[in-house]
Amino acid sequence: MEVNRRLFLSLLPAPLFAVDEGEFVSLFDGRTLEGWSIREGPASAFYVNDGAIVVHPGANFPTWLRSARQYENFDFRCEFFLKGWMNSGIFLHAPEHGRNTWIGMKLNLFHKHDTVMRPESMGAIFPLVPPKAINVRNRGEWNDVRILMDWPRLQVWMNGEAVQDLDVESVPDLRYRLRRGYIGFESLSYPIRFRNIRIRELPAKEQWDALYERPEDLGKWEVVEGNAKWETLGAILRSDGLGHLGTKERYRDFELDLYMRASRWSNGGVLFRADGAGESRHYEIQVHDVEGAVYPTGSLYGYKRALYPHIDPEKWFLMQLRVKDRQCIVRINGENVVEYDQLENLDPGRILLQAHETGKWIEYKQIRIKRL
Repeated sequence: MEVNRRLFLSLLPAPLFAVDEGEFVSLFDGRTLEGWSIREGPASAFYVNDGAIVVHPGANFPTWLRSARQYENFDFRCEFFLKGWMNSGIFLHAPEHGRNTWIGMKLNLFHKHDTVMRPESMGAIFPLVPPKAINVRNRGEWNDVRILMDWPRLQVWMNGEAVQDLDVESVPDLRYRLRRGYIGFESLSYPIRFRNIRIRELPAKEQWDALYERPEDLGKWEVVEGNAKWETLGAILRSDGLGHLGTKERYRDFELDLYMRASRWSNGGVLFRADGAGESRHYEIQVHDVEGAVYPTGSLYGYKRALYPHIDPEKWFLMQLRVKDRQCIVRINGENVVEYDQLENLDPGRILLQAHETGKWIEYKQIRIKRL
């Protein structure tokens, strides 16, 4: 009976499915930016005035305001104030580093009453999925928004009207986005305001194993070959020299996420389904920030050249690797740079990190894996 009740409640429109406000946690105290941090911009980019968070007109892009915690599934609510031409966005599942709109998702906030629903309209999952309707107050008025994320279903209401009801996995460009990340507000230098910001967490559905998040995790790895230096710097694992560090466990089908940054013209790689290194069987995702190289960063070395992702030297980026049967998908900063479906080695193997040259360091953090 309880299962049927939950199913019934989930099908009700938002205004009829009332949730006790006591179940929500406030993310804004109305006075300070405590619990938030300004990213990629000046300290003046966001400030508090008259009980609201305000975007400063000089904040500029890509500045954004980030929640202290990451969230997977949630019921998020807030109000935002529009007057005249204004544009901003609410980031969902935003990453630690990289492009929020393409690694996570962006709910577009825009002042216009478009008569044709476009991927850039108010309420769009920008710039991919148009809203079902537009309900916006733009003459110096407050709007309320509710975002219900329960992967793969994403629902959004603006001023009580449903504007999104989406199966995220049915949209190819959204299917492999992060399913856990930060809540954020975007600066496009319009003085939009936010208040009454609160969230209710829903049960998590993903199960990832941490391969490296802290120095103790180095026990999950062992040197496979060479004399490279593998240095633990708190949450960061740093390599320099020539050699391979491999997981003790073996994986056949998996998703691997990791943040990486490398020195200019670095050379290295992430190997999978490896039974060793050198001439042994394995596949390698290349790390080499040279656009004119035969196999630049993201390439499946020896098999398929990547669409070069334009990685800045010494800047963190997200690499996502999905391996299932004969298929391999490589994503760099939210962009598919390799799709390959002719893998021949289907045996489980190690994940290896490759250091390829002395003086060309590579750093890693938040390395995690999920078996498929």
